[in-house]
Amino acid sequence: MKKKLLLFSVLFLLIIGISGVILMNVGKSDPSSSFNEVRPISGRDTYDLSKEESKEITIAAIGDILIHDRVYNDARVGDHFDFDNMLSNITSELKKPDLLLANQETIVAGESIGLSGYPTFNGPHEIADSLKNAGVDIVTTANNHALDRGVDAQKLSIEYLNQIGLPHVGTYLTKEDQDKIVILEKNEIKVAYLAYTYGLNGIPIPKGSEYIVNVIDKKRMSNEIKRAKKEADVIVMAVHWGNEYQRFPSQEQKELAQFLIDEGVHIIFGSHPHVLQPFEWLKGKNGQKGLVVYSLGNFLSGQDEEYRDLGVMMTVTVNMKKKGKSTSITMDTPSFYPTFVSSKAERDYKMHPLIDSQAAIDKYGPSIYTEIMEHMLKQGQAE
Repeated sequence: MKKKLLLFSVLFLLIIGISGVILMNVGKSDPSSSFNEVRPISGRDTYDLSKEESKEITIAAIGDILIHDRVYNDARVGDHFDFDNMLSNITSELKKPDLLLANQETIVAGESIGLSGYPTFNGPHEIADSLKNAGVDIVTTANNHALDRGVDAQKLSIEYLNQIGLPHVGTYLTKEDQDKIVILEKNEIKVAYLAYTYGLNGIPIPKGSEYIVNVIDKKRMSNEIKRAKKEADVIVMAVHWGNEYQRFPSQEQKELAQFLIDEGVHIIFGSHPHVLQPFEWLKGKNGQKGLVVYSLGNFLSGQDEEYRDLGVMMTVTVNMKKKGKSTSITMDTPSFYPTFVSSKAERDYKMHPLIDSQAAIDKYGPSIYTEIMEHMLKQGQAE
């Protein structure tokens, strides 16, 4: 009996001892683990569908590159042309946006077919080189001067842009090229660029060459926007429209802008009036917000009449948020960088930041910078 009692006591103490060890181990803190942490059984990383990703880019545009003969003659250096010096005062600013669009209004078919100014323009190759070197990422070529020297000249111009690797939109070598959506990607955001012109100065497009330039057609624009939505995150439309030298948009411009925003365009950059017209926020039919600047004015040209030597680089910050399969695009209030082109007796063409251009102050007065900034903010007005 005593032996059984002794054996029972030993077993009891042994069980308590083992239990104590287990309890002590459970109560210890292991710095490499946590009871609040859920680990996947497979050991592979899991994707949190509730996580929101955010990307951001700056999209900008400048106005008309209208190379009159007096401008390219001023750029001649021996047997070639150099426009770099004309742009040097503002190059550092042009390089700041992630993506910069310019309206290359004159073709750049080069000297092989003969250079020419107003009214049927053809500029030297080198203006395209200088624009690319200065920070321009893409040019729109759909404008009323696209066929000034004919279809073959336009093709020579396109071929040179292809040769130097400067993306372009609005004129094309083939129907297949016209059907492709031009997309530039930056910071994992895909931006589609589309471009159209109101007309071609009465020059008909030859039969069989309908692909050469995009002329405004709402049905075609709508179809292209739909295709762009499938391939890109942001849609930018360059439109050559409006009335020359009018400082406010026409009703026709405003109606087309509303149509494009309704269709899904995010940003509209306008050209053709050769003077600055204001920007405006528009609300699309699905509640989305779109931005339009009706005219960016002249960037570099030989025009020096009132307000025709003034331009602006408009920049807007675009933010893309993705959460699961949902994507949203938001845009900040745009910023403006006004520019001025000075010259003396059709020579010495030079671009300046308007804010500190003494030549602009001498011509327009000390309040010209403030006047231009206020003008660009006059939303909602029409001529």
